[in-house]
Amino acid sequence: MNDQKFSIVIPAYNEAGSIEKTLSRITEKVSTPHEIIVVNDCSTDKTSEIVAKLEIPNLRLVNNEKNKGFVKSLLVGFSKSETRILLPVMADNCDEYDIIDEMYRLIEKGYDMVSGSRYIKGGKRISTFSTKSFFSRFVSLSVHIISGIPTHDISNSFKMFRKEILSKIEIESKGFELSVEIPIKAFYLGYKITEIPTIWLDREADESKFNNLVQVPRYFKWIRFAILERLKISKKT
Repeated sequence: MNDQKFSIVIPAYNEAGSIEKTLSRITEKVSTPHEIIVVNDCSTDKTSEIVAKLEIPNLRLVNNEKNKGFVKSLLVGFSKSETRILLPVMADNCDEYDIIDEMYRLIEKGYDMVSGSRYIKGGKRISTFSTKSFFSRFVSLSVHIISGIPTHDISNSFKMFRKEILSKIEIESKGFELSVEIPIKAFYLGYKITEIPTIWLDREADESKFNNLVQVPRYFKWIRFAILERLKISKKT
């Protein structure tokens, strides 16, 4: 009988420099029973070899036969999960694993999604200023103001949520904007969302896979979506 409470899903493409530290810290910090699924997205380095040799309870490695990208890798991991609650975690050791147990406690209290928020009191983003960091704040603030969604950090992928949400929406995203699509669609479907502060550290190893030129238009799509949905609600009231 599976007694794991939630599934941590980690998409990994060429993360040999950080994946072991990420997994070790998760194991050290998280006490609630959980499973970890690492989706090796056809890495050309030693990512899969490193994960395969680790003796961590309830750790599973899924190898994609060809490079599928961030979204498809996450969806593969979600489909392999054996629990009803999901938590995407990046392989770059940037997230604050200390709050994962509290995220689960909030889910148990009745929330459908718990967002780690860098942009509220107690939260922080520790990184050098960049176009990426500016745009992250801009998107999060814009969607929060437009929609009223109860998170100030919708662009953060570090969100725990009920798996059933995925059965209620059609995934359209092609990249990191998935972190905005899932919560904004869940919110307009009436799912209960909350946030807790988190501290995010910039990656120490390997290169970021975020491409500003590609991602910026994709994020604007979801700002537009939030505006249109808000207008629909306004017309009904």
